[in-house]
Amino acid sequence: MDDEGSIGAEIIEGLFKQGYLGMEIDEKYGGSGMPFFNSLVVIEELSKVDPSVAALVDIHNTLINRALTLYGTDEQKEKYLPQLASSMLGSFCLSESESGSDAFALKATARRSENGDAWVLNGSKQWISTAREAGLFVVFASYDLDQGYRGITAFLVEAGTAGLDVGPPLEKLGIKASSTCEVVLNDVQACMHVAIMTLKNADKIQGFFYIQVHDSCVLGEVGEGYKIAIRLLNEGRIGIAAQMLGLAKGAFEMAMTYMHDRQQFGKRIADFQGVRFEYAKLATEIEAAALLTYNAALLREAGEPFAKQAAMAKLKASQVAQSVTGACIDFVGGNGFTKEFGLAKLFRDSKIGTIYEGTSNMQLETIAKVLQREFSGVA
Repeated sequence: MDDEGSIGAEIIEGLFKQGYLGMEIDEKYGGSGMPFFNSLVVIEELSKVDPSVAALVDIHNTLINRALTLYGTDEQKEKYLPQLASSMLGSFCLSESESGSDAFALKATARRSENGDAWVLNGSKQWISTAREAGLFVVFASYDLDQGYRGITAFLVEAGTAGLDVGPPLEKLGIKASSTCEVVLNDVQACMHVAIMTLKNADKIQGFFYIQVHDSCVLGEVGEGYKIAIRLLNEGRIGIAAQMLGLAKGAFEMAMTYMHDRQQFGKRIADFQGVRFEYAKLATEIEAAALLTYNAALLREAGEPFAKQAAMAKLKASQVAQSVTGACIDFVGGNGFTKEFGLAKLFRDSKIGTIYEGTSNMQLETIAKVLQREFSGVA
């Protein structure tokens, strides 16, 4: 999959058949009705083997299925949730070229059509996961840029809608099988290269182009997009933590198995005291990341505040994933540096954990903000 840069259709079909792409969807819509904590364990286990697959499952469940479950109308749920549980992937379209960490500085706009019965979406999106395979896009755009984050609204746009075009996947350092797409606007004079969904075969407005959707495609309330995105991303960060936790565990198990088999100077590598101390430290770090991740998941499941704990879990787990994969390559030596062994792939895959769904600095900012609120007024 890594070499091909895609997750095969047969694997995606298998994920649907096993119920992994509808874990939290209510059983009446064809899902598994699984608790959030249990779904994270699945993501963790998948990430031990291939983080690209875990990323697809995580994004689909925590950002798309959850969005419809929390904010969809009855009609939207009845239309989309059965498909999302059985055959249709979704894609979360928030980031833009000028709004990464500052996601709510987005420039995509939504305006009423002339007859007033539809919305016209105008703009482009960047760094969008699963865009190539998606059948449904959750798109964030502002109905009034002067309103700031209060103008942001979420829209449901189906693949194949006139004006929507997904570009080729970007070549990335890691999670190569997870499609992250760039959109090329060939009919724009500046020949802009931006990512994700484009609005092709439609009229152009000031260098952008637009598509038209009806009120039934608004997710939640008009102007509620900021609230929707924040809630979903807070939950999504626990999912990223589970991805990185599984990745770290997978690398650690691979290296430990090797060190207990490989002998040098008449004894197993795992028996050298210098090595023993190092893998004992790594095991402790993995356990710490696991407890932070599980605690955040349990708080979310219990309906308690969890934004701080989610940020802590993502911060720690992504750091641990990088340090563990690097150390495991050192343990294994030359074999660990080869493509065939598998550790090199996990090492590359680990880097994304400190970047997507909020960089490590953004997690620190979130933690600090919550702490300031908790201690406001304390002498």
